[in-house]
Amino acid sequence: MMKLVVKVNLHNDRDRSKAMQVVSGFGGIGSLNMDMNDSKLTVSGDFDPVKVVNKLRKSWPTEIVSVGPAKADDGKKNEDLVKAYEAYYSPPLTYYYMPHEETPNCVIC
Repeated sequence: MMKLVVKVNLHNDRDRSKAMQVVSGFGGIGSLNMDMNDSKLTVSGDFDPVKVVNKLRKSWPTEIVSVGPAKADDGKKNEDLVKAYEAYYSPPLTYYYMPHEETPNCVIC
């Protein structure tokens, strides 16, 4: 897992959406995050950061802020999200029906 943070000079939302489309087209991208206030794009996943930066530089001025392995706690956040989802959406209850013929000594039937 790699994490790439680049500063991309984007002027409006149209440029932002195009940049996000360009980066999301690469295989192995796990997540994208764009901070428009700082003009920083954060990409994480199993990808080649050189190819991503070169593709962005074809259309926009791009400066590399940091490149490195993704932190281990990113996976922990995903596990916490899955646990929260499972707690909120409990699995369905399964009821079994046994016909009366199969249980002749049943008092409740």
